[in-house]
Amino acid sequence: MTQTLPEAVRGAAGTGAEPRGWWSRRPWLHMFLGGLGSWVATVVVTFATGNANLVPTIILLGSFLVPVAFVTYAFGHADHVVTAQRIFTAFVYGGVLGVLGASVLEAAFLRQPSGPAYAGVGLIEEAVKLAALWLLARRLPRYTMRDGIVLGAAVGFGFAAFESAGYAFNALFTAGGPSLLSLVETEVLRGILTPVGHGLWTAILGGTLFRVAADRGRLRLSRRVLGTYLLVAVLHGLWDASRSIAGWLTLVLTGTHVQWLLIRVGRAPEVTPTQVHLFTLLSWGLLALDALLGVVILRRRWRRATTGDRPRTPAPPMLVTAVVSGADSFPGHPGRGPEATGAWSSCPDRQGRGRLPAPGSG
Repeated sequence: MTQTLPEAVRGAAGTGAEPRGWWSRRPWLHMFLGGLGSWVATVVVTFATGNANLVPTIILLGSFLVPVAFVTYAFGHADHVVTAQRIFTAFVYGGVLGVLGASVLEAAFLRQPSGPAYAGVGLIEEAVKLAALWLLARRLPRYTMRDGIVLGAAVGFGFAAFESAGYAFNALFTAGGPSLLSLVETEVLRGILTPVGHGLWTAILGGTLFRVAADRGRLRLSRRVLGTYLLVAVLHGLWDASRSIAGWLTLVLTGTHVQWLLIRVGRAPEVTPTQVHLFTLLSWGLLALDALLGVVILRRRWRRATTGDRPRTPAPPMLVTAVVSGADSFPGHPGRGPEATGAWSSCPDRQGRGRLPAPGSG
């Protein structure tokens, strides 16, 4: 009988052939460091030789490196229902369906960047990722909050990978011609921010979706799902609008009368070095605050998911026996005397693997 790779790995884990050592238990770290080394080598060779044929390799490795590493990490924390095939399908199909749906809807409804447009981007992109997750998970045999977080992260990181590839491709073309440096800078920045973006938001939403589905055995919309959808859409919209908000705050705090007059007539005012530094600080501060809020929300829900999935164990028999033996020690109790020692010697341990030795038996 043939056996798939995930089944073989899980079967080996169940028979005690679990990999030992901190390093061997982290395949996601192997994948990340190996991919990072390959990406750096490709960048160095491309700069040295000027070979344009290597540019697609830089884009693909740089865009998919962090998302794939995080999905591999998440897969290690999923149940048996979430197979490697489902993870791969969620990553690829979820990502492709997400970027296609978002492109069509944003082209139809959003034209110019503005406050409502940023909110619309968050609503649209989180909706298409939710739809992709729903489509891929509609026939699962069972639903748990933990699996929803893992599959949601796979869909979100797939979206992030394909979106990052598009941003990197556009960064290559500048007003002064193709710029490999601009491409590399874009990929580095996107790689740093990827863990607290699409994967994080869709993981939060997927956990709620599966938690609601666990009650009735099927996916359904509820007030809880809609509320979580609005929450992640707000986080998404604030993330995209962070630069605009930082620019507005910079002008409110340090703007001069002349700068405000130029803005009112539709002209871009000259900015001071102090304003540039303040704008940079506020931009990164808003991104950090948004990311921290998302991480805190996901961490709390992950704890709730793992606690809820953990089977409840009865009180250890040893504790129960200790209480009974304590009661036996009262005068007049029928169990007082040598029988108490027999009670201790016949008590199984917590796993039921045998009997505890009688006191004084060595």
